[in-house]
Amino acid sequence: MIIDTQKLQKRVLQNKRAHGFNTTDVKFELLLLYGEVNELFQGWQKDDKENIDEELADVAIFLLGIAEMLKSDLGDDIIKKMKINEKRIYKDGNKYLKRS
Repeated sequence: MIIDTQKLQKRVLQNKRAHGFNTTDVKFELLLLYGEVNELFQGWQKDDKENIDEELADVAIFLLGIAEMLKSDLGDDIIKKMKINEKRIYKDGNKYLKRS
């Protein structure tokens, strides 16, 4: 499935507005994101697949919302960062040096 992250970002923010949730305080959203990552970790520790899937979605939703609040294109940002990562050389799981 191809996902249009720009549409998702707008939809996430629209839903937050419709429910009266925060749409301006990025710092607060980052704290909430931290909480969702913690819930994901707890689900993973319990090997609770259903909860893991739900928390993964929550983490993604918060990231999309934050990206929209910051006027970033998360999909484009991910592609750019993947290209950077693909050019890096790793040794024993650690960044070794950057290919040009």
